[in-house]
Amino acid sequence: MHTGQFFKLSLILLLAAFFVFCETSAQKYEIPLIPRPSEYEFQYGDFELNERTQFYVDTSNYRAVDVADYFQSRIRTVSGMKVPIKPLSEFNQYMTGVVVFRLDSLAQLGNEGYELDVARYQVNITAKDPAGLFYAVQTIRQLLPVEFEHDQILRGFEWKIPGVHIKDVPKYKWRGLHLDTGRHVSSVSFIKKYLDNMALHKLNTFHWHLTEDQGWRLEIKKYPRLTEVGAFRDSTLLGHYGSNKYDGKRYGGFYTQEEAREIVEYARSLFITVVPEIEMPGHATAAIAAYPELGNTNRAVKPVTTWGVFPDIFNVEESTFNFLEDVLSEVIDIFPSEYIHIGGDEAPKDQWKNSRRVQAKMDSLGLKDEHELQSYFIKRIESYLNDKGRQIIGWDEILEGGLAPNAAVMSWRGEEGGIAAAKSGHQVVMSPNSHLYFDHAQGDVEQEPLSIGGYLPLEKVYSYDPTPAVLNARERDYILGAQANLWTEYLPTNASRWYMLLPRVSALSEVVWSGKEHKNWSSFKNRLPGQFKRYEAMGLPYAKTIFDIEINAKYDEKHKNYRVNLHKQWDGILFFTTDGSTPTSKSKLYSKPLELKPGTTIRAGLFKNGKLQGKITSETLRDPKAKN
Repeated sequence: MHTGQFFKLSLILLLAAFFVFCETSAQKYEIPLIPRPSEYEFQYGDFELNERTQFYVDTSNYRAVDVADYFQSRIRTVSGMKVPIKPLSEFNQYMTGVVVFRLDSLAQLGNEGYELDVARYQVNITAKDPAGLFYAVQTIRQLLPVEFEHDQILRGFEWKIPGVHIKDVPKYKWRGLHLDTGRHVSSVSFIKKYLDNMALHKLNTFHWHLTEDQGWRLEIKKYPRLTEVGAFRDSTLLGHYGSNKYDGKRYGGFYTQEEAREIVEYARSLFITVVPEIEMPGHATAAIAAYPELGNTNRAVKPVTTWGVFPDIFNVEESTFNFLEDVLSEVIDIFPSEYIHIGGDEAPKDQWKNSRRVQAKMDSLGLKDEHELQSYFIKRIESYLNDKGRQIIGWDEILEGGLAPNAAVMSWRGEEGGIAAAKSGHQVVMSPNSHLYFDHAQGDVEQEPLSIGGYLPLEKVYSYDPTPAVLNARERDYILGAQANLWTEYLPTNASRWYMLLPRVSALSEVVWSGKEHKNWSSFKNRLPGQFKRYEAMGLPYAKTIFDIEINAKYDEKHKNYRVNLHKQWDGILFFTTDGSTPTSKSKLYSKPLELKPGTTIRAGLFKNGKLQGKITSETLRDPKAKN
């Protein structure tokens, strides 16, 4: 071999080795955190939590002490160690084996950011506000071994935190997660675990959907029939909408005010704000079942037993506004949140159109249509809540007929409502059903558990940017953040709710905390397996649909065949069959789009090291000429 050829070959091999090393190193040193922090760098020396560890905290700030207590309690649960908490005034920089919680009013970290320095002898946490200290503890929680999530003492275990320096500030103020308890009730213990999971992912707003056509879930002492009658339905739909099959079992339940306060306080300890939702004027069947005079038809109704949108909505009598103000008075006494969610969505206007009293009211107010009447309705409620020092937020339908002066908008029917609200100077929370409705299926609907339908894979959630590009710099400031919604029509059990939530909530956390500046899908995929182990340590069921294959088939009329694309979300090798057999690692390798005849059944699976990663996905390509 000539010297020049030898040199070229050596250089190629060296470069190849370098790139392999870089890729391996990137994966090896990927920080195991979700959401991904703004800035970080590894440094020498691990810090070990042991019997000699001590906490130092500014004891004059009770919330900072709460954070130290929270971390101490978690350590004690899993290790049996009770770490002493001492005043910050007794700390000196030469101490070892200490964790220091420090508040600095001049820190450029915002109200929720933090700086974390983990070295061999000390852990130093700095924040402007106790919320930042808390999020730093959540980061430490993920840096520790996954066994830290166990609820039993593990003796002889080394609780080491890797050396790292992190500076981390959230992208958005509103980092929300919703739970519908109107269709199916969640226990107090489940909601607390839900909140724990939110805290792990640095989410800070729990939207609690409390009233629905199918059930009123919050005790209102002045109106006991809301829960005596409105909290229970006679039966529940079986199967998918339209099945017309019912279980024939009375179903219901509600939260006492004491239970609601307990949840609010638990959330507060996790730096989570609870925003209650009391639906109006629509989704009111359960309330009208309890107090028929609130309706428009003078007929008795019952809480609904199926899913969908229903005609019974509140009337616009002064007595009804008095009722709603009484209800909201008790609500704001329980929930200290700045915002009260008043619904405003899916309110059919037929009963208003057919009511002489409602039409007379419209005439007296000079309103031209029922949309303006709903706007009047919402403005009345806003005025009451503003007088009580609160703000309203509602679904984007509250834009119709004219937006209330100070209302915030939660945009769910795409982004259009949010864009319109921001352009008119109103605060906005983005929650589009296209990207953030976690009741939608994560994989092949035929292979997934029963759901409302739709298709929302993990990668699509991760791709979301809550700030539309069409907004200018001033308008972008009105985007508070984003929120994912978990509607429970088809989620009657705890396991079904966790399945729909995980791992999509991990993707959500990077959307709202990391923001597009610090998101990276390849990095996220490297970190997610560690998060799966954490879910397992917490005993939470999660969806593994990211390992399944998506089959996209489009019929070509000209060539009378289907063009089939197979899409994978995860790393691995894709094998398929078209002869009816189950794919293995020895089946056909997918490398490009397929041309297949109508009637063909294609089956596909993702493999790694010869092992199937998820489920086999299959689809039979229907003959377009065949009659249904």
